[in-house]
Amino acid sequence: MSYAKVLSVGLVGVTGHLVEVEADLAAGLPAVVISGLPDTALHEARDRVRAAVVNSGQRWPNRRITLNLLPATLPKFGSAFDLAIAAALLGGSGELPLLPLEGVVVLGELGLDGTVRPVRGVLPMVAAAAQAGVGRVIVPAGNAAEAAVIPGIRVRAVDTLHRLVTFVREGSPLIEPSAETPEPVTGGPDLAEVAGQQMGRRALEVAAAGGHHVALLGPPGAGKTMLAERLPSILPELDDDAALEVTALHSIAGLLPPGGRLLRRPPLQAPHHTATVPSLVGGGSGLARPGAVSLAHRGVLFLDEAPEFSKGALEALRQPLEHGRVKLARSGGGTEYPARTQLVLAANPCPCAKPGGDAYCECTPLVRRRYLGRLSGPLLDRIDVQVRLMPVRAAELMAAGSDAESSATVAKRVVAARQAAASRWAALGRRLNAEVGGPHLRRPPWRLPARDTAELRGRLDSGSLSARGFDRVIRMAWTIADLDGRDRPDREDVREAIQLRTGEAT
Repeated sequence: MSYAKVLSVGLVGVTGHLVEVEADLAAGLPAVVISGLPDTALHEARDRVRAAVVNSGQRWPNRRITLNLLPATLPKFGSAFDLAIAAALLGGSGELPLLPLEGVVVLGELGLDGTVRPVRGVLPMVAAAAQAGVGRVIVPAGNAAEAAVIPGIRVRAVDTLHRLVTFVREGSPLIEPSAETPEPVTGGPDLAEVAGQQMGRRALEVAAAGGHHVALLGPPGAGKTMLAERLPSILPELDDDAALEVTALHSIAGLLPPGGRLLRRPPLQAPHHTATVPSLVGGGSGLARPGAVSLAHRGVLFLDEAPEFSKGALEALRQPLEHGRVKLARSGGGTEYPARTQLVLAANPCPCAKPGGDAYCECTPLVRRRYLGRLSGPLLDRIDVQVRLMPVRAAELMAAGSDAESSATVAKRVVAARQAAASRWAALGRRLNAEVGGPHLRRPPWRLPARDTAELRGRLDSGSLSARGFDRVIRMAWTIADLDGRDRPDREDVREAIQLRTGEAT
């Protein structure tokens, strides 16, 4: 037999595609040719596979070998095809009867000694195989637990090429993945540790309940970072679909923790202010990799010292914040990553940032305007909650944690509010108030009475609030009503939403 075929999976972004790895061995000068839009790592597979085959005790065929990856128009990236290439090549040479691998997806990178090494993106690859109707997959042992979280598919693992060969020839058993163990619950940041800042705590609760973006402005030590880092602690755990999305993104980035279990907690990404545009929204040579905004999908993206970020990096976030997705176009192909995250910006009021606040500031009015002017109007217009934090008083600091609500207590109200919103917007296919389009909120039956929106409409007419800001205030008013257990917002809810939007004192 001079021809053989083995199934594998290729990734374009987070989308997997079934790939047929073909091997044809013909008479002629010994050579290996790989076709099907391979990248550099895949071109180098010829040398890795040759060494792995020989060092596993198998005979390398001295013939002209043509390897083709179908569909040929789909770009192929990475080293996950190594094991499938080796199996197809040995099958084409007559060394292996490939009947046991019929209808089986094979994934894995080969070391020169024949070991099978873990690869990135196994979770979305196995999910794509299951969606394509494949019932069995063989993955590296290091990815077995990760692959096993996909329901409806039988996962087996190998640690060496030799183990795969003996399985095909003799039916020797493969490695079975261990059962997923629940993620251990460990202590983390808690809202009870925040001193004072009732306005900031309320803003955080509203943001968590409705999925709203937040900007925190205040002097050093006011608690901006503490509040932002505790936002994930009051968010609900991810459901199965969201957990699969988040885990798939971290799998592609190679950031899954040991054990390969589903990520149930909303992620927190807090890049340094020197972060580049590609590191925030995604990039890299060849196929673009997910950036921080995608790794924070269904979680929180926290930009501390926001004015210190480059203008290009901040402005690049505008489209993902609006649409919840990042579309990246590169010469090697375009891809799209989900990016439905909650953005939290924290900023000092001026460059000198004296702890005492404005009374001790040494900056001129022009310097202060220029500093905060780095956060552009179009970006801030997409931030629903914008609050100014005052310096913490001594009495508040000494009483911290004595009677403050814990994250667990606030999280219960957030869960109830989200359930109310999901039930209300189910017909629209939305789950959070922040996801509902403005036109729906301005039409019956959801339009609020004129008496409740009089102040809001006045601000829109005067130009102090944009049309986008108008809609975002209405969304927050619905969230406030959900937190208070009421069916519809009233005038006081709209007024509080305006205060949270503008940062005005109560």
